[in-house]
Amino acid sequence: MRWRYLRHIVRKYSKDNNRFHVGIVGAGPAGFYCAQQLLKTIPGCQIDIYEKLPVPFGLVRYGVAPDHPEVKNVINTFSKTASNEHVRFIGNVTLGRHITLAQLKHSYHAVVLAYGAEEDRKLNINGECLTNVVSATKFIGWYNGQPQNKNIKVDLNAEHAVIIGQGNVALDVARILLTPVDILRKTDITEYSLEALAKSKVKKVTLVGRRGPLQVAFTIKEFREMLKLPAVSTNFYEGQMNTIENVIGDLPRPRKRLMQLMYDASQKLESRGDKSFDILFYRTPISLLGSDKIEGIELAINRLEGDKAVITNEKYTLKCDLAFRSIGYRSIQADPDIPFNRASSIVPQSTGIYSVGWLSSGPIGVIVSTMSNAFQTASLIGKDFEKGLLSDNPKPGYSYISKILKDKDRITIDWNGWTKIDRVEIERGMKRGKPREKIVNVDEMLKIGGT
Repeated sequence: MRWRYLRHIVRKYSKDNNRFHVGIVGAGPAGFYCAQQLLKTIPGCQIDIYEKLPVPFGLVRYGVAPDHPEVKNVINTFSKTASNEHVRFIGNVTLGRHITLAQLKHSYHAVVLAYGAEEDRKLNINGECLTNVVSATKFIGWYNGQPQNKNIKVDLNAEHAVIIGQGNVALDVARILLTPVDILRKTDITEYSLEALAKSKVKKVTLVGRRGPLQVAFTIKEFREMLKLPAVSTNFYEGQMNTIENVIGDLPRPRKRLMQLMYDASQKLESRGDKSFDILFYRTPISLLGSDKIEGIELAINRLEGDKAVITNEKYTLKCDLAFRSIGYRSIQADPDIPFNRASSIVPQSTGIYSVGWLSSGPIGVIVSTMSNAFQTASLIGKDFEKGLLSDNPKPGYSYISKILKDKDRITIDWNGWTKIDRVEIERGMKRGKPREKIVNVDEMLKIGGT
């Protein structure tokens, strides 16, 4: 015990901790922010970041809306971290398929799970399998060029689209559907989705929520963008905003600003064009109607008891020919050995196995909250390191995992390979007057940047 303590003291105060290996699974914001902070917390540690796709950046690349380029500037920070001599990127490797948690534990002193929440929550009502009932998550992946969602079927030959859910993701979908295509052409939205949106007949988008205006999950920035859409009127159903004016003054400042903006918008009755964005509160979808393709949604009218929506016996049908579900995300247990809490869909922290981002907190918050969570986890790893709670024994790191991948003939992408893909995408985008044209075929990515 004394010898182990002395070894820990030597390692703790050594200027070079390059024998301390950390494996991070997931190259999105949570993984990169954790790596960034670990380089400061444990100087000289060796960090390997694994990603199931050949390319990095996760939701920044595939979740952030194409008309929000300023949010994607964080990629510059992540690239600086990835270029550090103590950081290695390994793309096209999936936990639970190509490598196991047991193999990672054998290779690393600390394993950080940062693979996010990739599944969307289902409504679990009749008719959810009808044609043109679409996951908002997959729709976003479709127009952002996510390989697994490039071929989803969305029939935009529809005049009325309903989005079930009232968060920022729902507003992203509504905005893309109602934004003039000429504006989108200047973004990094995929060319095939541009072609489909150019032929879209969607004139009306209705946002449906179970509770009232005070409980909406979207933020003021996203709602203000909806109000600024050219030739699009924002409408609230009659009477649903009447009581808001009386409580606005008592709300916390961020909520107060949003509610004031919503109330002011509800008082403007003039039409701004031939398209409309309608917001409907106090409604719960009971069933999706149609024989093959969706034709409408049976809605129950709710009343609020506190913050809880209670379904009443009053029901009616809202006709539509396109519907999106946008009621949240959930994480998965990527490997059977992961200590996964199925009820909360998170991985609790434990010594040696850590979680960051949505896998740690649940699918809530924006990139800034993800950064805070990742920094906290990196700090926890640093404290466990200082206390000697993490193994002092040498670990092989990537040298062991690389042999496993080689034995499986797995083609991987390193950071140099990603930069090659990046250059090709930018070059293709320049030819179309766009920031980039994303490659959506994994085989093509591997051909360009594979090792």
